[in-house]
Amino acid sequence: MKRRTLLAALPAALLAAPPADKLITVDEAGYAKMVANAKGKVLLVNFWATWCQPCRKEMPALAKLVARLSAKGMVLATISADEPEDEATARAFVRQAGIKGPSYLKQVKNDDKFIASLDPKWSGALPALALYDRTGKKVRVFIGEADLAKVEADLLKLL
Repeated sequence: MKRRTLLAALPAALLAAPPADKLITVDEAGYAKMVANAKGKVLLVNFWATWCQPCRKEMPALAKLVARLSAKGMVLATISADEPEDEATARAFVRQAGIKGPSYLKQVKNDDKFIASLDPKWSGALPALALYDRTGKKVRVFIGEADLAKVEADLLKLL
């Protein structure tokens, strides 16, 4: 029952600020539902972790990017690859970085299958960004430290 409750909350959570007390856990099915629920918006999904220095550097810049583009129909969802016991640290960093959109903690059954389903070329290395158009179609995956000017240019084409 707990899983159904979580999945039922995803549509509202997709456009809401993260809960103050925890990140929303997301598994394979929850991820697909999150993307589907973003239809009508351009969705940028940021995969990151607190132990990843390039991720920590990129996050505040992503917060500024979404602040500029959210009125045009962009949504940023962040998914931490931290361990469940490090969730409080991840949550604190999300707040410190100024992320206003939904923030998740990845808890998948099979990491390799999840990674391959997002992009067969992705090894799971962080940071990574997945860009979806307004129909929910994956347009591009940025692996490693992304040139945010290129990310913004791709976003603007979709907005």
